[in-house]
Amino acid sequence: YYTGEIHRMGDVDKGNTTTDYLEEERERGITIVAAAITCRWEDAHGQPITINIIDTPGHVDFTAEVERSLRVLDGAVVIFSAVEGVEAQSETVWRQAAKYHVPRLCFINKMDRIGAEFERVYKEIEERLLESHPIPIQIPVGAGPEGTMGEFQGLIDLVAMKALHFQTEDLGSTFTVDEIPDELRLDAEAWRETMLNSLSAFDETFAEEYMAHLDGAELSEAMIHAALRRATLTGRAQPVLCGSSFKYVGVQQLLDAVAAFLPSPLDRPPIVGHHPKKGTGLARKPSPAEPFSSLVFKVTNDAHGDLSFVRIYSGSLKAGTRVYNPGKDKKENCSRLYHIRADDREQINVAGTGDIVGIVGLKDSVTGDTLCDAAHPILLERIEFPETVISMSIEPVSSADKGKLADTLNALAREDPTFTFKVNEETGQTLISGMGELHLEILKNRMTRDYNLKVHVGRPRVSYRETIKKAVRRVEGTCIRQTGGSGLYARITIDLEPEVQPKGAPVLHFVNKLKGGVIPSEFIPAIEAGLREEAKSGGRTGYPLVDLKATLTDGAYHEVDSNDLAYRFAASDALRKAVEEAGPVLLEPIMRIEVVTP
Repeated sequence: YYTGEIHRMGDVDKGNTTTDYLEEERERGITIVAAAITCRWEDAHGQPITINIIDTPGHVDFTAEVERSLRVLDGAVVIFSAVEGVEAQSETVWRQAAKYHVPRLCFINKMDRIGAEFERVYKEIEERLLESHPIPIQIPVGAGPEGTMGEFQGLIDLVAMKALHFQTEDLGSTFTVDEIPDELRLDAEAWRETMLNSLSAFDETFAEEYMAHLDGAELSEAMIHAALRRATLTGRAQPVLCGSSFKYVGVQQLLDAVAAFLPSPLDRPPIVGHHPKKGTGLARKPSPAEPFSSLVFKVTNDAHGDLSFVRIYSGSLKAGTRVYNPGKDKKENCSRLYHIRADDREQINVAGTGDIVGIVGLKDSVTGDTLCDAAHPILLERIEFPETVISMSIEPVSSADKGKLADTLNALAREDPTFTFKVNEETGQTLISGMGELHLEILKNRMTRDYNLKVHVGRPRVSYRETIKKAVRRVEGTCIRQTGGSGLYARITIDLEPEVQPKGAPVLHFVNKLKGGVIPSEFIPAIEAGLREEAKSGGRTGYPLVDLKATLTDGAYHEVDSNDLAYRFAASDALRKAVEEAGPVLLEPIMRIEVVTP
């Protein structure tokens, strides 16, 4: 709104915000998918700048949207509630940003709510977030809702040492810059001292200027701004601002801070990758003169087909150009290019370094794929997503829709890398997996709304396992069918004992301790196969057997009637008897979790 991109202020409670455009988002009042938008602003010198914004969800179920967005962003604004402070998901997002070395600003929002405390949240940022070094550049004037004692009235700019008061009549578009009231000056000076001391610790150049200031030299706003920018770009510190988006306070100053302290694409270090065939390391500077390189970080599907969201790291891209996907060794046609504004598109002819654009026409490229100049190939690091944490069974209401269900699941999985599905061979159920109950509920609703597919979801049937409690010795298994002519003959003796197998190893550890050639060696693989097949077919209750050690100790054979089939049957007979004698027990699945508390 303040940048002029829209002409009516959106409201989450009314369901008319620009970046929360999905029906589900507007109904629930939360962000579900990351939405991109491009807007214009002016820097401190009045020069126009372009800001590509990606609005990401705050709910833990949609952390993948944050992950892939941070992978392609140059800077981030991390928003905290002045009431709730640093939450568990705040820590997750902070770690994600740190992993990709993304410079950050902190914005303490909701200063107008009951229970808002700027200082408490500031200290939580300092103490709870990994490698955080917050530097306050604003403090609030009051806190809490209108009409209460000490209500939130505005901001104090600690760099300029001025008080800012906003006009709610024009949605905060205008504000006055006043002198700091006498009753607030002492507190403001203390916070300014914190800002200057912190900045001195993270910037040597400023430390020298600050020491000179203590000796009487002038310390200008330009010096402070330059030092804040240097400290932010290196990731050594994070400027902290505050305000209330609901009351239209502090948003314009936040945009000023984005322009002043966060990097442009040209300020970022070269993107690093490797040659797709030679494996040698490569880098691309963020320059239009460099060969084209980019990363697909999101794919969506609508009535017009697939739209791929791409971050351009170097060079430029024209509509209609063929580009190279080195990961799949295929060329792709970029039929049309778009600037994205949430669910709206503006067609463009060319995009350059630092742009985030939508591409129509890609057939084989998915999230995490590199697109580059075929004459100068480079393969960038893929985006790593967390493993799914919850599964549910799913089936169509109508059996005639089984094929449609498969197509729908494939389409949703192409869009969302944290959504997977498979058929459980043991139970026959189709299972969908995601990051949480809300995540899967949203996807179920999309199946009905977007794909006209009605489904039932429920709990997966548990795939139990069986094992044994004790060891048993010298259990005999036989297969003797001799009725004249060619028959079947096999006799084996095994020891069976419980033995936990390593993850990924076969569920049954087979050991051959035969001596003297009582069974020819060519029949040993058939015995091992028979034991494993019987273990897979299940114990007393029919569930697969695990964590077993079977030792072949003795046996017999017939020169005419012994063969592989006979020894398979004998092995199956031996294991079945041994399990019954050893006393099978039912194993229930367990989950190992790690709980972290403040």
